[in-house]
Amino acid sequence: MSNFWDLALLIASTFVFVAYLLVLFQIIVDLFRDSELGGGSKVLWIIGLVFVPVLTSLVYILFRGRGIAERQRTAVARAKADTDAYIRGVAGKSPAEQIADAKALLDAGTITGDEFARLKAKALA
Repeated sequence: MSNFWDLALLIASTFVFVAYLLVLFQIIVDLFRDSELGGGSKVLWIIGLVFVPVLTSLVYILFRGRGIAERQRTAVARAKADTDAYIRGVAGKSPAEQIADAKALLDAGTITGDEFARLKAKALA
């Protein structure tokens, strides 16, 4: 019976430890994400997290918890906007732009009329 309770205690303590590590890493990421917080304040928070980690984590969450969520939302929105801009840039040109480019090649004599028709059909497809 003792082995069961030892195992239960091990599982519970492991859960609490992993949860604490997740909170600690979230706090550290938030510290470095916050551009409004000065470097000295960041150093003091980090020193507190090293020497009195549980108390510092609780104080940080109490006093700066709302800001954590706001900065996270801002970072996610910025990452989404960057991703959307990248996809728009990589996705290529609109069909009208492709046809205009093909027409310019046709006018310059680089491609034939059949090649232009094929490029136009491909752009419209």
